[in-house]
Amino acid sequence: MSTGAIVAIVVGVVVVLVLLAAAMRASRRRRLETRREQAGELRSQARSKSVRAESARASADEQAARARRSQAEADEKAAEARRDTALAAQRREVAERQAEGARTEHDRARAVDPDMSDDGYEEAVELEDGSSGPQRVG
Repeated sequence: MSTGAIVAIVVGVVVVLVLLAAAMRASRRRRLETRREQAGELRSQARSKSVRAESARASADEQAARARRSQAEADEKAAEARRDTALAAQRREVAERQAEGARTEHDRARAVDPDMSDDGYEEAVELEDGSSGPQRVG
C-alpha cells in the first residue's frame, strides 16, 4: 500500500469518526431537548395541580369557617333557649307562689268575713268569672 492510500484511509476514518461524533452529539442534543420539554410540561402540570389544590384548600377552609360560625350561632341559640326556659320556669314558680299567697289571703278573708259562706263556692265562681268583688250571702 502506498502512502497516499494510507493517508486516504486515515483521512476517511477521521472523517467517519468526526461525522459519527457529530451525529452522536446531535442525537444527544435532541434527547436532552426532548427531556427538557418533558420536564417543562411536567412542571406546568405540577403548577396547575398546585393551584387547584390551593384553591380546594381555600374552599375547604372557607367551608370550615362557615360551619364554625353556624355551630357558634346554634350554640348561642341553644344557650338562649336554655336561659328562656329557666326564666320561664322561674316565673312559673313565682306565679305559683303568688297564686298560693292569693289563695291563702282569700281563705283568711273568708274566715274573717261574717257574710261569706265557709265553703268558698261563691268566691271560686267569682274568681272564675272575673267579677270585681265578693258576693255577699244574704
